[in-house]
Amino acid sequence: MEKILKVDLKNKEIKWQEDFNEFKYYWGRGYIAAVLNHEVNPTCEPLGPYNKLIFARGPLAGTPVPCSGRLSIGGKSPLTGGIKEANAGGTMGHGLGKLGIKAIIIENSFYDNGLYGLYISKDDIHLFEASDLRGLSTSQTVENLQKRFGEKISAAVIGPTGEMGLLAAGIAVTDIDGRPSRFAGRGGLGAVMGAKGLKAIVVDSANTSIPKPANRNEFILQNRKLVAMLKENPLTSKTYTEYGTAAALSVVNALGALPTRNFSLGQFEFAEKINGDALHDAILERGGSGETSHACMAGCTIKCSNVFADKDGKEVVAPLEFETLGLVGSNLLIGSLDEIAVINARLNELGLDTIETGAALGLLMERGIISFGNAEGVRQLLDEVEKGTVLGRVVGSGALVVGRVMGLSRIPVVKGQAMPAYDPRGIKGTGVTYATSPMGADHTAGHTLRAPVNHLEPKGQAKIAETNQINMAGIDSLGMCMMVVPALGGKFDALTGLIDAFYGWQLDSDFIARTGFQVLKLEKQFNEKAGITNIHDRLPEFVYNEPLEPHQSIFDVSDEDIKGIFNYQDE
Repeated sequence: MEKILKVDLKNKEIKWQEDFNEFKYYWGRGYIAAVLNHEVNPTCEPLGPYNKLIFARGPLAGTPVPCSGRLSIGGKSPLTGGIKEANAGGTMGHGLGKLGIKAIIIENSFYDNGLYGLYISKDDIHLFEASDLRGLSTSQTVENLQKRFGEKISAAVIGPTGEMGLLAAGIAVTDIDGRPSRFAGRGGLGAVMGAKGLKAIVVDSANTSIPKPANRNEFILQNRKLVAMLKENPLTSKTYTEYGTAAALSVVNALGALPTRNFSLGQFEFAEKINGDALHDAILERGGSGETSHACMAGCTIKCSNVFADKDGKEVVAPLEFETLGLVGSNLLIGSLDEIAVINARLNELGLDTIETGAALGLLMERGIISFGNAEGVRQLLDEVEKGTVLGRVVGSGALVVGRVMGLSRIPVVKGQAMPAYDPRGIKGTGVTYATSPMGADHTAGHTLRAPVNHLEPKGQAKIAETNQINMAGIDSLGMCMMVVPALGGKFDALTGLIDAFYGWQLDSDFIARTGFQVLKLEKQFNEKAGITNIHDRLPEFVYNEPLEPHQSIFDVSDEDIKGIFNYQDE
């Protein structure tokens, strides 16, 4: 049976907990949903002591299976008031796998106003005093931890905004080079971690070995099949490898769904200056520290990450991704990769979600606090965040808070969380996901960009969104990166075959879809008890009545179709 590490911060107690039999097949996102329903009062204050913060890996973490080391971090969200799972790459998922730890459950809070860290290794687990890390950026924090515990550690840390309890704060996880650059950004979970008085979790998997499968030969065979599928698919072997997630920008812009000027336009005049081609070419031309392709975790064959360098070849940020290019770029009318990268790096150091903060900045520009396209003004606002001024705290509290404080009605949020870089009027299936996902506006919960449909046609979009949400809940529960999905082509038995060989199980062919459906049920169950019901399955009002250029489209998927999602019983 896999090990569960339970950490009681109030009493400074650490103990092992046996996993419940009914949780045996729940991992990652699914395990978070199960634990929150079992152990957390849904009406608790998200930043209070009764909320729990859970770090959960997938069943294949620590093994050579490519893209299997994603880490799910979850709790009750201070942004949405409901359940939240934020997903990050990096090295911690694999580190926990090598240590045989299925999940870490952080409960209660420190009551002495101190700041602490948690250290986990093969031979030692302890809490340590971390007042010397107070106020430090994410990279400064990791540098200090590496000096103390060694350069090869994995870490999950918060920046100063998490310590402040700002609602757009995320949790940064280290990549294979030790950068705290892989963000569990959505939902304000960095604020939850900060409210508990926890600055960092350090996982040291030194002197451990790769877990041994129950059926070694079959496991090797199944793994080779998955690797072959990833190499044969052009998206996972070329497009994502050479252009990263930024490859989506030109596609989304062509569809008229790229958030531009605070979600008032669907195409950006300078999209060609910040798209995947421009990013790829700039990195190659500059050389130096730049890398067009980079793996965030060991064993990844897709390598969709990158390292962006300045004109002198010096690293600025790693990675620069589509969502940031959309929310911090086109949404703010900033058409320079260099300007976006500098802002991205600053947000990373502060520990802020680039999606949530980009949307918040767009609202400040609409109100005229700074002008659209004013990158220097953005940097000055981030100075305010770092100083902890009232204005800075508003900026760091996300789009809904900024919109309310500024007296605006066009606020691009769903269930309190900012919409990512796909305008729902241009890609309507993704709009359905925004509206109906328990997570609020979150494209990773089931976006429909790759669906072979007319994205402007409202009919049929709800069914596509439903299927994708179910599948993604299953994939997230396996700790697999969503980037593998195109190569699978719907053949999820490629993953269940690996799990069977590793654990000696015999899973049904529909295991992933069935798991995904059960996870969504648990998430909705938690939300309903927290007061979030189907009444809240609505997009912001302006997308229903404000036509989006260039197609003059509105979000017109019927209420009947949206209400029909997940509206059936298990067979």
